[in-house]
Amino acid sequence: MAELRLGPLLRYADGSTATVWVETSRPSTAEVRCADGTRAEARTFQVAGHHYALVPLAGLTPGTETAYEVHLDGTRVWPLPDSRFPPSVIRTRADGDDVRVTFGSCRWATPAAEEHDPVGPDALDTLAARIAADPEAERPDVLLLLGDQVYADETSEATRRWLAARRDLSDPPGNEVADYEEYTRLYYESWLDPEVRWLLSTVPSCMIFDDHDVIDDWNTSAAWLEDMRATPWWRERLLSGLMSYWVHQHLGNLSPDELAADPLYAAVRELPDGTDELRAFACKADADAASVRWSYRRDFGRVRLLMVDSRAARVLDEQNRSMLDPGEAEWLREQALDAPGSYDHLLVGTSLPWLLPHLVHDAEAWNAVLCRGDRGARWARFGEDLRRKADLEHWAAFPASFASLAGLIAEVGSGAGAPATVLVLSGDVHHAYVAEATWPSDVPDARVLQLTCSPVHNSVPLSIRLGFRFGWSAAARALGRRFARHGRCAPPPVKWRKKGGPWFGNQLMTLTLRGRSARLRLEQARADGSLKTVEESVLTTP
Repeated sequence: MAELRLGPLLRYADGSTATVWVETSRPSTAEVRCADGTRAEARTFQVAGHHYALVPLAGLTPGTETAYEVHLDGTRVWPLPDSRFPPSVIRTRADGDDVRVTFGSCRWATPAAEEHDPVGPDALDTLAARIAADPEAERPDVLLLLGDQVYADETSEATRRWLAARRDLSDPPGNEVADYEEYTRLYYESWLDPEVRWLLSTVPSCMIFDDHDVIDDWNTSAAWLEDMRATPWWRERLLSGLMSYWVHQHLGNLSPDELAADPLYAAVRELPDGTDELRAFACKADADAASVRWSYRRDFGRVRLLMVDSRAARVLDEQNRSMLDPGEAEWLREQALDAPGSYDHLLVGTSLPWLLPHLVHDAEAWNAVLCRGDRGARWARFGEDLRRKADLEHWAAFPASFASLAGLIAEVGSGAGAPATVLVLSGDVHHAYVAEATWPSDVPDARVLQLTCSPVHNSVPLSIRLGFRFGWSAAARALGRRFARHGRCAPPPVKWRKKGGPWFGNQLMTLTLRGRSARLRLEQARADGSLKTVEESVLTTP
């Protein structure tokens, strides 16, 4: 009899359709049965000995909530027997509904209940507990996970024990994951956490990778990539990372119509074993990043979300560095400018912050000049070493891309039909803050903010606390200007200032969007299992 290994995850949900993702123990037919009579099924597909299904539902009634069950070959496998959680539900949106978007990044899996958690309570666990305690209360319409959903290069004690039973950890890559099977262990560890498993079954989610989903500083530079490609274990690690991301995260980002039109998804489902087909896709993505698009668009009524791949789509040639390859940049522009006046809020999800503390921004722009060779070969070698050691690889490290995004935001946010807000949502830097952008020419009309929130569940060392507090200071800004002068860096086309933070802890931000109004709430996980509001502010009014 088929068993439910992982999931269900409620991934996509709009006014009338939804998708539910599962992993099963053997080939089977997965069926979702809703309390309102809606049901749908899908046959599992196979990758590397694992069996998955993504069940698309249609015909749901807008503005309603319906509980659902998962059946495998006719046998109910979800909810779990004796579950202490309320039924998993699918909530559909109706026109005019508020949109609540909760987001964060950087989550280490929570240790087993009997083990000590060195980084404190998990913000997703506490969010799940709050929703479960009062299922009728406010909850997110969508959960945005902005990178580092799993850590391939920083494994837990439990995973290291599992790896040691499988292979000799004295051989590279040691206690990091090496292949697809080991990636599946990371997803089990992360998504079988009982609270998180239930949360992901009942709140739709959108995901995008960051570096630790593959390796720290993934694609930081051309020299870094050359070094990694000369490392014997790297190719299998990268291909397995891309393959497992496609299965566990990327597929669920797509709408039912996009899934139906996806040739790779069709090919993998039609084959008895889709491993070779998916591996060929990953090989092509490695050889030519422009051959695949991980970025995607979601519309929630009059809220538009553009989730941007700021890792795999990079151009790394030092003389032509870009955060996004030309095709990706054009896609972003087309999606942002599509149907002016049709949305009130534009959310740009990028794992890496666009606006950073001024010292960090200036240091990254200066470092980019050094690495390009503008100050000579000796400075270039120093710059590359510093870039890797200090993680100087955000938007500021790609000055042309930083300026291009600033120009696009100004264009989108100006004139008739401009949205009320353009909000850049990011994580990565293990603290939270709000920064507001302004342009010398008093454009755009929209309010433009960088909203950064991380970690969900991770360490926040004292060095990060001290460094980022200093990074926003006047003294740090003056120091940054010295870096910029040494590098003869062009001034950025936009100015910004911190409006809130920095805040440190395991935390989540939530946007509540109603018409042209927007509110922001930052909550941190507490030891008593609660989420405490540490900041709440009005971003725009109707």
